[in-house]
Amino acid sequence: MIKKIFLIILILNFQNFANANKYDELYGKIDLFGEVLEKIDKEYIDEIDQADVMDSAINGVLQSLDPYSSYMSPELFRDMQTDTRGEFGGLGIEIGMEAGVVKVISPIDGTPADKAGIKAGDFIVKIDGEQVQGKTLMESVKLMRGPVGTSIKLTIRRKNVKKALEFEVERKIIEVKSVKAKLIGKKKNIAYVRLKSFNENSDNQLIDNIKIFENKNNPLGYVIDVRNNPGGLLAQAIRITDFFLDDGEIVSTKGRKRSETRKFFAKSGDGISGKPIIILINNGSASASEILAGALKDHKRAILIGETSYGKGSVQSIIPLKNGGGMRLTISKYYLPSGKSISEVGVDPDIFVEEVESNFKIDTETDNQLDYAIKLLQS
Repeated sequence: MIKKIFLIILILNFQNFANANKYDELYGKIDLFGEVLEKIDKEYIDEIDQADVMDSAINGVLQSLDPYSSYMSPELFRDMQTDTRGEFGGLGIEIGMEAGVVKVISPIDGTPADKAGIKAGDFIVKIDGEQVQGKTLMESVKLMRGPVGTSIKLTIRRKNVKKALEFEVERKIIEVKSVKAKLIGKKKNIAYVRLKSFNENSDNQLIDNIKIFENKNNPLGYVIDVRNNPGGLLAQAIRITDFFLDDGEIVSTKGRKRSETRKFFAKSGDGISGKPIIILINNGSASASEILAGALKDHKRAILIGETSYGKGSVQSIIPLKNGGGMRLTISKYYLPSGKSISEVGVDPDIFVEEVESNFKIDTETDNQLDYAIKLLQS
């Protein structure tokens, strides 16, 4: 008994020692930061605002975690919460941060950015001639916002293109109609459903269109197109995926808190009675798009054609701070039914078909990926 008590005391003392060492190291780093700040204030070539430096340091901590966590000053936080009521326009791109510059996750189909030729994976290095390097994601977003009808010049670096590209994009009110549907193929016996985003009414729009097809046309199969779909609401991804599944897990989220660790399952009933599905994905398919594509692939309910998706498999929460600012913090990650994480790896297609046309546009006569899907369904 005495030996057991001695062992417990020894373990507790070791834990206390370890904790003490951890806090000593932390306090040492805080002292070091104070020293660095003091040296900058006294010896840097230009005068600096220490409050601005502290903001940059806070944001640096958050951005070191992942591309989606960031700090918002009180001014930026107010701007993000303000209902502009049509006063400000946007470009129609979903963006994140990578290597200190803004990376395009996806241009939303039919928006000014899409029409200008901006592509998923592009890096925005300058906004109206102003360097993006060193700015936060929210600061870059603020630079891109402006009155409707005004234009903005974006300088872009693109993979496999040596020279920087410049695009002039006009700001407009971004109103995305999330679903477009039609019959395709020589015999018009394939249903094509283009899902542009996962907003509050996407599931109803998609299901209504499919019910019309089923009642009037009885199509051979379906092509669900989520290329350049940046995602949206998790609940919508679950409902739309559920529509095509008879049972099984759709997606799970895992975080540090128990409330952020959940599993979502399909209810009984396949809305198209087992008809074949092909899903088109590309580098601009992100988040909710990857949940839909990945879950249907894992359940062998759909064939994926195109290119590997973006790899945004995380959930962010906006957390208000005492100073009136806020922070965007990653709180959990998505996992597919197979147990694989989407984060940073994306979802691979079953059949890789590269966008080969230099003037490639989704759902047009130059759409080689859609052509491949049609041939596969008609074979």
